[in-house]
Amino acid sequence: MNDLLLLATLLGRPAHGYALKKRIGQITGHGEMHNNLVYPLLKRFVAAGWVSRQAVPGERGQTRERYALTAKGRQELLRKLGEFTKKDAATENAFRLRVGLFAVLDAEAREKILAGREAWLTERAKKLANLTAAMNLGQWGEEVVEFLRSQVEAEAQWIGALRKKALGHKGRK
Repeated sequence: MNDLLLLATLLGRPAHGYALKKRIGQITGHGEMHNNLVYPLLKRFVAAGWVSRQAVPGERGQTRERYALTAKGRQELLRKLGEFTKKDAATENAFRLRVGLFAVLDAEAREKILAGREAWLTERAKKLANLTAAMNLGQWGEEVVEFLRSQVEAEAQWIGALRKKALGHKGRK
């Protein structure tokens, strides 16, 4: 997921490593991405030809490295975004990151992502129903399960609205 975040952050414009760390922190709400993640990933991306690196003068006379997404990097990002596995479908952040990047994805990739998350939500709803049927959860356990059910229902409705916006029609293909 970190590789997707870093490549996606470079979609807009070139940036220094420090600016990338800050932007990712703003996106995730988890604080800055650690140097031990950012710089090894950037080094790997440069070696793969996905990102270019250019030395530019800094504000205090130092030399800074500025990174930019290459055409090959954009293709790789699109490929990675389109790989939406069952594990990704079960992860809120993996799903939301991709929805946030729907503008760069084609209709087929969007539908794959929406359908994958929708399938996961259907399974989640079944598991919650089975849990309620199989166990006496008590008042507070039932509160938690009801809250989780309402989240599943709300997200399923959101996916329906996303599908209409992202695919330009009311139903599935």
